[in-house]
Amino acid sequence: MSNVAVIGMQWGDEGKGKITHLLTPAFDIVARFQGGHNAGHTVYMQGRKVILHLIPSGVLHPNTLCLLGNGMVISPPAFLEEKQALEQLGVEVGDNVAMSPGAHLIMPYHFVIERLREERSALRIGTTCRGIGPAYADKAARAGIKVGDLLNPDVLRAKIEYNVAEKNILLRHYGENPLDTARILDEVSGYAEQLRPYIRDVSFILEKAVRQGRSILFEGAQGTLLDLDHGTYPYVTSSNSTAGGICSGLGIGPDKIDAVLGVCKAYTTRVGEGPFPTEALDQWGEYLRKQGQEYGATTGRPRRCGWLDAVQLAFACRVNGIKRILLTKSDVLDGLEEIRVCTAYRYRGQELESFPAESWILEQVTPEYRTLPGWRSPVAGRSEWKELPQEFKDYVRLIENLLEVDVALISTGVGKDDTVIRPDAWEGLVDLDLLEHAEH
Repeated sequence: MSNVAVIGMQWGDEGKGKITHLLTPAFDIVARFQGGHNAGHTVYMQGRKVILHLIPSGVLHPNTLCLLGNGMVISPPAFLEEKQALEQLGVEVGDNVAMSPGAHLIMPYHFVIERLREERSALRIGTTCRGIGPAYADKAARAGIKVGDLLNPDVLRAKIEYNVAEKNILLRHYGENPLDTARILDEVSGYAEQLRPYIRDVSFILEKAVRQGRSILFEGAQGTLLDLDHGTYPYVTSSNSTAGGICSGLGIGPDKIDAVLGVCKAYTTRVGEGPFPTEALDQWGEYLRKQGQEYGATTGRPRRCGWLDAVQLAFACRVNGIKRILLTKSDVLDGLEEIRVCTAYRYRGQELESFPAESWILEQVTPEYRTLPGWRSPVAGRSEWKELPQEFKDYVRLIENLLEVDVALISTGVGKDDTVIRPDAWEGLVDLDLLEHAEH
């Protein structure tokens, strides 16, 4: 059995939650490698809407081991709240969930620091203000506090005392009240026993699983254009959300990744500030937002909407090694008379050879579009390729030709059965029979 990664190709919110939920029955382990509770994976389970922020979507399947890697930043209260919410739905969160001692903790002061920077900085990023960036900043500055530090009271105390003293200097600069070291130490120490049962060596678990022939699904959060190194910096997240982050974020070698599946919407969205070449600032952008219910699963913020961008998707294929695409929310385009696809960028009168690395260039490009006719009958709820209208098939083939990939799966709605799987693209990768007979 292959080990497969599911990676977002756009600015996140591509529908990775449904895809992971759908594919999990074919895998033994689902492992997440980066990000924190700024992620929002929406899954529909037996007609119920479930939103996951930290725990991998595989938790909704019995007998699936879910791993939180060292590349993540973890808010203890967020994890415990999510655990409680899942258990209230009848979902077990016990030995089937493990978190790396090398993951970093989001501390109470990280929320305060991020809020102040967003409120007072001249450069607003549009973050979720959940402490993600400051936690990663402390990690890079070698001042972070790890999950494993919870198990050593002396180490935990020393690190908190050092960090609080440093943060208080910044807070005084902003004219804010200083943090109370004793209160923070008491709060964070209280999480130690609650998290202790979940703290295990994730890297070792994965290595052992591979040797035993068990299969792994690597679950990405956010998307390629939010990657710290390859995204539209500085309007990005603070971790590596591309496939390259799997190895460092889980402690495994690249030889353990057999394929990378790219997830993208049939159009494009993003949340927060930053360049967005194909954003539709007219009635069509509003149409996509309304039809697609484009509001953040984590914050509820309305998403910016626009047309599919093949230049950006080609870049995502390149940096992730994507050969198969999983196309989501195709049904949102039902009813449109025309569909637009960006096929090139022009900058200062010249066509660009590739997606620009500089955000200030991306802000000034002019997208060139190819216009296709809309489909005469809806794709919503379809589950067979032969049922899809010819105009939609032409749209899919254009994507395949532009990106030189296979569109292996098409989501036509939120439900499990609202899915078109093209078997030839999955040969030797995933046992489709396991998906067909899985309970959801």
